[in-house]
Amino acid sequence: MARHFDPQTLRLFVAVCEERNIARAAEREAIVPSAVSKRIAAIERDIGAPLLVRGRRGIEPTAAGQTLLRQARDMLSAMERMHAELSEFATGVHGSVRVMASVSVLAERLPDDIAGFLQQYQSARVTLDEALSPDIVRHVREGATDLGVLWEVADTSGLHTVPYRCDHLCVVVHPLHPLARRKRVRFEETLDHAAIGVAPGGTMETLLRRQAAVLGRALAYRIQVASLNAACRIVAAGLGLAVLPREAVGPDVHAAGLVQLPLHEPWVERRFVVCSRAESTLPATARLLMQHLREQGHMPA
Repeated sequence: MARHFDPQTLRLFVAVCEERNIARAAEREAIVPSAVSKRIAAIERDIGAPLLVRGRRGIEPTAAGQTLLRQARDMLSAMERMHAELSEFATGVHGSVRVMASVSVLAERLPDDIAGFLQQYQSARVTLDEALSPDIVRHVREGATDLGVLWEVADTSGLHTVPYRCDHLCVVVHPLHPLARRKRVRFEETLDHAAIGVAPGGTMETLLRRQAAVLGRALAYRIQVASLNAACRIVAAGLGLAVLPREAVGPDVHAAGLVQLPLHEPWVERRFVVCSRAESTLPATARLLMQHLREQGHMPA
């Protein structure tokens, strides 16, 4: 049985599970699809159980496949850590880090902070993806990404976390909006106007719905969009106001001639964290990046 559990076969199996498609997995790993199928079939013959089934969303792992997927990710991660740490003895940091971050974090300082890290460690590589906070936590727990950067209110129980930066929510309105001349507004006042939502299902939407419920009100969005930039464009079209992170939307607000109003509530400050599985399981380069981001969080904005 052991002869089929080589690193390349495990990488192919993980790729199929993540891509949910053998052809896409083969393209990702630069191998022909028939070779992928042959390797997975060999494992299935050895263990005497199917690893993959076709579902409505594509190929999915069976119960046995889920076990192999978890173990394969752990094994490949351990091998990557070994390679990264040994390579440091010769020519410095060469490892790669997978980072997944929320919409707001990506729109703020994270790209600049990662750029600073890569200037310091020029042989390192970083893969940066965007996702909602619940998905970030799930990917970190499953080992599908090394680091997650997200709002601290997300359920990161069982994960290692370090503090990062913070931002502040504000209200963005069109210059002709009834609230545009106000110096600051309460959240309850915004509920009387058409609103634009960002990242449906995300932690910011959850917070705003919870705060509306505390006031005995319902949060009803006129339009929901996926990005902060899109929200500003909708506001500029005069279709409603939006509660957005001040630090992230400043350039868009200025470029579109919109009005940014302070939101007068005790919960407007959002603190972000970097999360990972146990720090001891991280590749050396991921540990260095995590420390770098923590240090950036202590610097003036």
